Amino acid sequence: MSKIKTAFFCSNCGYESTKWLGKCPSCNQWNTFIEEVLDKGNNKADSNDWKNYTPNPRKSKTIALSHVSSIEEERLVTADAELNRVLGSGIVPGSIVLVAGEPGIGKSTLFLQSALQMPQVVTLYISGEESEQQIKMRADRLGIQNENFYLLTEASTQVIFQEIKKLKPQLVVVDSVQTLHSNFIESSPGSISQIRECAAEFQRFAKETNTPVFLIGHITKDGNIAGPKILEHMVDTVLQFEGDRNYTYRILRTLKNRFGSTAELGIYEMISSGMRPVSNPSEILITHKEDQLSGGAIAATMEGLRPLLIEVQALVTPSVYGTPQRTVSGFDLRRLQLLLAVLEKRGGFQFGLKDVFLNIAGGLKVEDPSTDLAVICALLSSYEDVPVSQHICFAGEVGLNGEIRAVNRVEQRIAEAEKLGFEKIVVSRYNKKGWDSAKGFNIEVVPLGKVEEVYQMLF
Repeated sequence: MSKIKTAFFCSNCGYESTKWLGKCPSCNQWNTFIEEVLDKGNNKADSNDWKNYTPNPRKSKTIALSHVSSIEEERLVTADAELNRVLGSGIVPGSIVLVAGEPGIGKSTLFLQSALQMPQVVTLYISGEESEQQIKMRADRLGIQNENFYLLTEASTQVIFQEIKKLKPQLVVVDSVQTLHSNFIESSPGSISQIRECAAEFQRFAKETNTPVFLIGHITKDGNIAGPKILEHMVDTVLQFEGDRNYTYRILRTLKNRFGSTAELGIYEMISSGMRPVSNPSEILITHKEDQLSGGAIAATMEGLRPLLIEVQALVTPSVYGTPQRTVSGFDLRRLQLLLAVLEKRGGFQFGLKDVFLNIAGGLKVEDPSTDLAVICALLSSYEDVPVSQHICFAGEVGLNGEIRAVNRVEQRIAEAEKLGFEKIVVSRYNKKGWDSAKGFNIEVVPLGKVEEVYQMLF
């Protein structure tokens, strides 16, 4: 019988201690230690032996950096262009990817669909939450046939790895890591020690067999990934699947990626037959209206390497209750207050007596500072009750002195606006060196330096 001992774990960072501590010495958080029962068995090393899994198992030895060959990894390209984008051009062999999101957002559907669309790859889908019949019903709804797709409804990692040795899959999807449990840890599934141990076992499997693994994870009520923070450090890539239940669009965002950019974005539309990748999101993020209404402006933003044109909507009304309201959806409230202060100080507009409501159409959350100029124009349009032309878009950051600052990748923004049929794009005067005028864009580029110049041009 293995020796049983008790340990204390920090629920924030996973720090282990032999006794209870009021303050975690690793993350400096208070009252985060919880007690768990551990079982440190001696047969642990023998249970997951991968020497016979691959013909050429990796051997650990010291080697000089100059002797390491820098060969480009041959990635596993999926049929989903949006998933390839956020992963950095495909799945890297031996990588371990953590995917987190709200319950019911579509994580299981997305990765079941992606795995079924790769008939040339032997895939093992491990589910600790759903039965085989439930997964079969979802697969029938997706309408995709794949003879190389295998199911395993099991939560014990020891049983899972025995089945993996028999099947030898080329891709493993685990749904979800919080439901797994290892016999070497006596705490319940979902506890910090269980999540850390199970993730470590799959990490070792992925690295030693060169098999990519997707771990689907839960999030807490605070929006953080459930489990210790070390879970995000252990994996190679962290993807966040987010969206509003009231909208059909979902966003797959890269939070961490050791094999690509961390600023990429994939957009999906949830339909009855699964997740449909949206190749041109600018068209769905711009509201098509019959009549021109005040309070709307189009912003040319960037998400990673992808240009997006989004609609900014503003409503400015007299304050009835004495204390003006500031309400935003999809935009930073403090950034809005800063822009209102610039308009009051530099433009003389009395927003201090007005209620201001701001919305990014389509349920998107925007962090790109180049949205400032479109926000300013939408606010002024609603303030003056004069509509902004639907054929003009804006790309510029607004400084505290009312100047329009330069933004990055201005050529891609201009090209995207031209592709969607816009006639003008307003950019910063200091962006002139950022694009090649010899390219001959079929869109008028208007370089301006001050917010006052934009106001004079529009109103």
